[in-house]
Amino acid sequence: MEIRAVVVDCRSPERLAEFWSQVLDRPVGARIGPYVLLEHGAGPQVVFQRVEAVGSGKNRVHLDLSCPDPAAEQRRIEALGGRRLPEYADGGFLVMADPEGNEFCLLPEGPFDIDDQGRADYLPG
Repeated sequence: MEIRAVVVDCRSPERLAEFWSQVLDRPVGARIGPYVLLEHGAGPQVVFQRVEAVGSGKNRVHLDLSCPDPAAEQRRIEALGGRRLPEYADGGFLVMADPEGNEFCLLPEGPFDIDDQGRADYLPG
């Protein structure tokens, strides 16, 4: 089996599709009923589904995005309306949230270490 799509439940699929379109450099593609899809690129399809009730609390599933410079991507994503989640700083991961609070991590492209407690070492300081 392969993962065909990642579907994000949200209140405003147009808004989130536009945000993620810019983050992932994938144009917004089809709009079908409650769904807004990004054009297919490498990896699974990314889909935003309008739902009436969106859960709150920690995400049980999140995206890990690799990039050459996580700090530069953090600044770019914040300019697009995302935000860093400082409550995860002790774990050493750069955890961000999109405009509706969906969590995702920015990781360096190269290898990095994780200790026995699950903390990463790629952030300065």
